[in-house]
Amino acid sequence: MFLILPPIFVASFFGRVKGGNIIFYFLRFWSHTWFPAVGIRVKRIYKHDRKDKTPYLYVVNHRSYLDAALAVQVMRLPFRPLGKIEMKKIPFFGFIYKQSVVLVDRKDAKARSRSVREMIAVLKEGVSILIFPEGTTNHTDQPLQPFHNGAFRIAIETQTPIQPVLYLDNGDRLHAKGFNLNPGRCRVVYLPPVPVAGLTMDDLPTLKQQVFDIMERELKASV
Repeated sequence: MFLILPPIFVASFFGRVKGGNIIFYFLRFWSHTWFPAVGIRVKRIYKHDRKDKTPYLYVVNHRSYLDAALAVQVMRLPFRPLGKIEMKKIPFFGFIYKQSVVLVDRKDAKARSRSVREMIAVLKEGVSILIFPEGTTNHTDQPLQPFHNGAFRIAIETQTPIQPVLYLDNGDRLHAKGFNLNPGRCRVVYLPPVPVAGLTMDDLPTLKQQVFDIMERELKASV
């Protein structure tokens, strides 16, 4: 990661959209190097048309700190994840982090509103957004924690279709409560998109439950 810091620093001068897209290509190079080096095999499973280039709002289950590293390898570019503002304080990594994600401060209502506006602007540029709708890593024995409204509100506001994506094995490779990395497989399942065309805010609870049920059913079937 230290090796890609200089080009990422240069790319940061090209703006949030163009520069951010360049940064993700360097991050993807890093991930394709790092995962094999630590003995992790990534397998993609497509249950929809993988050639579709539509900008999506990706919603992904969250089991591990490994989820973010996996995302830069397996999610179709260009995309931006929504990330916690606290992570930008980490030395060196924090600089890369704040250049490549949409930051959100969950403790500040005004900051959350700015994050929503930035995500909407990014989507209008044809860049997909990735959100972990559970809001935090899932430490429970349930497949999913309850979803927050944010992802579904943005999808409806921008009329952007939702694509559920599942990271099946990340919790086994790197548990959310520790930092013991275990070699093995990481399966990524791309589920069929959920259309939102014509939906209004009145449909938000139904849409959220629909996506939750789709993801939970697939997770239970994959155990």
